[in-house]
Amino acid sequence: MDHARLILRQRTRRRHRVRKGIRGTAERPRLVVFRTHKHIYAQVIDDAAGRTLASASSNDKLLRESVGYGGNKQAAEAIGRAVAERAQEAGVKKVCFDRGEFRYHGRVASLADAARAAGLEF
Repeated sequence: MDHARLILRQRTRRRHRVRKGIRGTAERPRLVVFRTHKHIYAQVIDDAAGRTLASASSNDKLLRESVGYGGNKQAAEAIGRAVAERAQEAGVKKVCFDRGEFRYHGRVASLADAARAAGLEF
């Protein structure tokens, strides 16, 4: 098995292990974080209804100019603040955090801290 397939398999197993205990409800939706080398994405999802309630990313037209490069901690903080503001506009105050296959470290932790500072509870 080549190295790329091994990494993909490990990431998939880690994602399923983390997400098996996390479900977003109408009262407490799931805050999902996904990152690539260049960008970071965050969504607030109600799994019971299958709806995305709020989202923000370093690729958004409204945030792209202010964020600049999306692969650093400053961009993650801006996205965390933006997704928290958009979630509160949608009526969401409490969420459960879903880090996916990524460690709670660096950009993921910065996004979470900024979302907490902006008013989301988790």
